[in-house]
Amino acid sequence: MPQIRFMTLSRFIIEQEKLHPEATGELSKLLHDLSLAAKVISLEVNKAGLADILGFTGDSNVHGEDVRKLDMFAHNMMFNAMDHGGHLCIMASEEEEDIIHIPAKFKVGKYVLLFDPLDGSSNIDANVSIGTIFSIFKRITPDGKPGTLKDCLQKGVRQVAAGYIVYGSSTIMVYSAGHGVHGFTLDPSFGEFLLSNESIRIPQKGKIYSINEGNYLYWHPGLKKYIKWLQEEDNDSERPYTSRYIGSMVADIHRNLLYGGIYMYPADSRNPNGKLRLMYECNPMSFIVEAAGGRASNGKQRILEIKPGTLHQRTPIFIGSEYDVRMVEEFMAKEEKTFSPGKKR
Repeated sequence: MPQIRFMTLSRFIIEQEKLHPEATGELSKLLHDLSLAAKVISLEVNKAGLADILGFTGDSNVHGEDVRKLDMFAHNMMFNAMDHGGHLCIMASEEEEDIIHIPAKFKVGKYVLLFDPLDGSSNIDANVSIGTIFSIFKRITPDGKPGTLKDCLQKGVRQVAAGYIVYGSSTIMVYSAGHGVHGFTLDPSFGEFLLSNESIRIPQKGKIYSINEGNYLYWHPGLKKYIKWLQEEDNDSERPYTSRYIGSMVADIHRNLLYGGIYMYPADSRNPNGKLRLMYECNPMSFIVEAAGGRASNGKQRILEIKPGTLHQRTPIFIGSEYDVRMVEEFMAKEEKTFSPGKKR
């Protein structure tokens, strides 16, 4: 009978810490607090249809979008789980217009947390997979003082850790602290995340592409040609690809991380800066995919090298297997002069 490796998230984090003598343990405790928040959010997501938590609050967020009750529950849970640990100096959430200060009664630490409390929330009422995404930086302002906006507006390459939680048929937490990408599945029988995917490596080339093809009319001409190329039959390059689009970024990228492929949310003539947020979605997911051997780009530039100007800055993103992202970059570069953002194609 094969031996089953029983490895909890907490134990795994501690063992990883031992491999790095310079570690202080603060980041490990921060990740542990995040896992507790994920467990509570998972419980609420799983019983959402039985509780008064589906539907809208009647308010709008900073992006002008209607706020769902479960969105706000997840946002509040993340804040309440993370504000008192003494590890953070500042937070920022996709649901809040401004930075979130640590309450004065609590100690401030050396880390910065940015998060999307519930990615894919438009799918909540339809019971489609959704998730939480988080990004962790070290502060750049002096220690011991409250954090500032400057601490939040750092390039993604300066992240010290990032991760996401998928709430689907099971709850899965995937994170990287720069030394590999590891996945843990929540066992609901005793409430622990158990190691299920150690040292995840994304295939160099996939056979899946994920994009909302309903926006085809408004795309860059190079992207249109790339999609048509993916759909052609060619045995040598293993085409055609298969189209798979869930509509929750975290779920689409999680699938492609395991199986290979490319996820695309491009700019178009109506949204020349794209729609996804650099700080809350694109930076952390790019950090994870690159740590697994993949690639993430805005079509011209590495996502992690983009210098943010605002908390809620948007960016196009092409992310996934190295080969697939390079191919879409090549197609778009060839047609760059023929694309005019803001004009309907």
